[in-house]
Amino acid sequence: MNKILKGRVWIISDKEGKKINDIDTDMIFHNRYLAITDISKMGQYSFDNLGGWEDFAKKAVKNDILIVGENFGAGSSRQQAVDCFISLGVQAIIGESFGAIYKRNAINSGLPLIEAPNIFSSGKFASGDEIEIDLKTGIIKNLNNGNDFNAFKMSKVALDIYEAGGIMKL
Repeated sequence: MNKILKGRVWIISDKEGKKINDIDTDMIFHNRYLAITDISKMGQYSFDNLGGWEDFAKKAVKNDILIVGENFGAGSSRQQAVDCFISLGVQAIIGESFGAIYKRNAINSGLPLIEAPNIFSSGKFASGDEIEIDLKTGIIKNLNNGNDFNAFKMSKVALDIYEAGGIMKL
């Protein structure tokens, strides 16, 4: 697997452009869709219960990257909240912090989560920018304006799981 990811970024913010903290698994993938077990059908419901982002799944394209606020994925252990992004082809999520269970589910599924405290206040990224993430170093480059941001690099264990395509493929 590629250790340098490139894609279009989505800044998940409110209408005023401020970060939304504590986006829980119910906002990511609402419980009314839990009967869906086919991962390929989950993507269409991503952020369906997050105000202002209900149409995200219709706009997202393969290899998109999300930038999210603090405690992203808080709440339940709902695996579908990870799988819906995998279904859409989202290749990574950059966040100021992640809910513990969500983080473990994403790592186990091979979805890279990049911890980047203060990325929102950095002002270095905007929705639609093309970015590059080096998973080994944690350096995020904005290919539109040349700005760099130093995030935490992925742990060796998380990187090994990502390279295998998920924990079940190790």
